[in-house]
Amino acid sequence: MQTKSLLPIQTPSEFTNWGKTIISHPKVVVKPTTVDDLISIMKAPQTYPAPVRAIGSNHSTTQCAVADGGTVVDMTAFDKIIEIGTDTVTAQAGALYIDVAHALREKGLQFFVNVELGNLSIGSAACGGTKDASMPGEFGQVCSYAISLKMVTPQGELIEIDETQPELLRVARSSYGLFGIVYEVKFRVRPARPMTLRHKVYTLDEFTQALPKLIARPDSEQESMMLYLFPFLNEIAVEFRKYKDAGKTSGSKLWDLRNWTWKTLAPGLGYILTNTIPLKGLRYALVDWFNEKVQLVMERVLKSRSGTSAADQIIRYPDESSWTKYTFSIWAFPEEKYPEIVRAYFDFCCNYYIQHGYRCNMLNVAYRILKDDSSLFSYSSSGSVMTLDPVSTGDPGWADFITAYNEFCSNLGGVPLFNQTRGITPEQARNAFGTRLQEFESYRKKYDPTNRLLNQYFRERLGVEAAAVAD
Repeated sequence: MQTKSLLPIQTPSEFTNWGKTIISHPKVVVKPTTVDDLISIMKAPQTYPAPVRAIGSNHSTTQCAVADGGTVVDMTAFDKIIEIGTDTVTAQAGALYIDVAHALREKGLQFFVNVELGNLSIGSAACGGTKDASMPGEFGQVCSYAISLKMVTPQGELIEIDETQPELLRVARSSYGLFGIVYEVKFRVRPARPMTLRHKVYTLDEFTQALPKLIARPDSEQESMMLYLFPFLNEIAVEFRKYKDAGKTSGSKLWDLRNWTWKTLAPGLGYILTNTIPLKGLRYALVDWFNEKVQLVMERVLKSRSGTSAADQIIRYPDESSWTKYTFSIWAFPEEKYPEIVRAYFDFCCNYYIQHGYRCNMLNVAYRILKDDSSLFSYSSSGSVMTLDPVSTGDPGWADFITAYNEFCSNLGGVPLFNQTRGITPEQARNAFGTRLQEFESYRKKYDPTNRLLNQYFRERLGVEAAAVAD
């Protein structure tokens, strides 16, 4: 029986993430509009039971935001940009990354990291994992540039964690809402600069031979590297990006084409082929044909001679997913081992298809992310990394493929993300993060001693005893 609520609530029979790949059963879904509402939620455990998990656009591909039997706090009403300074921006936690990026551009500023997922909420960006190829000399994780987080603790208290507490801030950037509900964040930003891009297609052998030389180039010649992996074509296309010292930005049509392909064309085609062509040989021959055409467009069309805006690569997805939705996963590996790892991954994908008849109906991507110890669970804390990121419409067979992929990546010493690597086991988390899990837990239990914010997903992966559960 529900008690009378302090806020309007919903009691859904089930609740899904944006991609409809994670289904949960919270007791309450509530949408606060003020900080006082957040305090009320925290102080009313009978009305708003544990676990309490805050969400933004809910694009995570794991169970990190699941609140089975508990309370989902929808933060999308916290969508205001509070202040844009000379080198910082302050926004509420529910503001979308793409909206803040556009506001910054009007002031001649930009984020350091311009992720493709424009629907990323500011709160999630500040305390969770993200991915983007590092621009030369910069970090590739959004949270590394969060310099102040304001939150409501499980006791209903207001706290701020900022640069005056550097080690605590480092941990808070990996807190995934387990210290409190983040309601306001300040990020460091930079002056906008024009960005050039180009693409080059390599065979697998050509790429593994070229990579050490690309990494070893002088700083003045370094470029960001995002990879498009095609295991069944035995090819890799590399998207190189670099800032120019001066000049105007132009060529947004390039990003319009690239973003439309990512947002609509590629997942839409994958969905149609999967659902209309039962013969796998023909289906995947058409997928490969499409990928070959994509490579051709990359090399011949998607290149800028004058410069583009980094913010133009950010994509706004619809609020509700449709048949053009897609899903993905990620593991990161030391870049010095990547030539052998990417070769092994191509073999893994081909062998899995032979043995199980399943392969991704889109493509695979990868990113080069520079060394970054700014957050506790950074996947590049020990050195620069490169990733393996399969992408799919989530068609039948995807979940089993991901299980095998996780085992493959963990065995090779990969590091996952708690919000973007679906299906990682507690053992795989321990293998990747080791004593960092215990270090995080020592902080978390100070802020949430009754585990009000702790769901089953994090309980298992952090190794928290199940007996210590909030009422």
